[in-house]
Amino acid sequence: MLEAHDAPGKDTLHSAFDALSWRVYLAVVVALLAVSLLAWQSTIDESISMRGMVMGLGQIGRLAQGDMGAVVFLGMWVTMMVAMMLPTIAPIVLAHLAVTRQRQRGVHTTLAFIVGYLLVWSAIGLVPFLAYKAIARIDGDAGQPAWLAMLAGAILIVAGAYQFTRWKRVCLDHCQSPLAFVATHDFGGGAIGALRAGALHGTFCLGCCWALTAVLLAVGLMNLVWMVGIFAIFVVEKTWRHGLVVAKIAGIVLIALGLAVMARPELLATISV
Repeated sequence: MLEAHDAPGKDTLHSAFDALSWRVYLAVVVALLAVSLLAWQSTIDESISMRGMVMGLGQIGRLAQGDMGAVVFLGMWVTMMVAMMLPTIAPIVLAHLAVTRQRQRGVHTTLAFIVGYLLVWSAIGLVPFLAYKAIARIDGDAGQPAWLAMLAGAILIVAGAYQFTRWKRVCLDHCQSPLAFVATHDFGGGAIGALRAGALHGTFCLGCCWALTAVLLAVGLMNLVWMVGIFAIFVVEKTWRHGLVVAKIAGIVLIALGLAVMARPELLATISV
């Protein structure tokens, strides 16, 4: 963490941004989008290959139970996170690059920042893996008992309610303020410092996005329709100044949908297609 008198001021930060040419901006954004698109292509291929496998509560009793190993699952998870999250961090990557270039440090520090960010989302993949293994043990012959709809509805309601919490607001503020993050965290410590800063930013991002990501446990981890919708919400939340309003609207929709699933269990299968 930078001391108050060492923290770069807004004028310094803006001058660092101004020093970046439009070619650098374009190259960074294109590179992030290119990697994300490759990850999306791989995710789509994986989704198609697994479309007959249970990957969420709403698919139990309709699709075949699978038994995916940890390595395969985590590889799939990391690919999904690269696809969904990498475009959302373009502003903070540009901010980091601007400051490191001003301090005459190599681009490798910005790459370390991105690696630190992705390490957080990779590590948290153990949680959905354990959830997937639990889902895989549920007897598919039982069809869709009422408690499955209750559990799925509860996940949707909790995810929606989280959108109104102080934690969501604080984490979203950090994600929406790349300049403020640059001003209050030390990027001058080389690759290790950048890795640590990227992991910290990844933690704030996780705090902002975990609830919506958890919705996939109810409707299917490889449900492309829901993945694209959640990805769109992430992008708007983090890049639009009214992102918190969008987050709350999404929260209202999820709470209403969760209540509807609890009231009409057959709806769970419909939204999990």
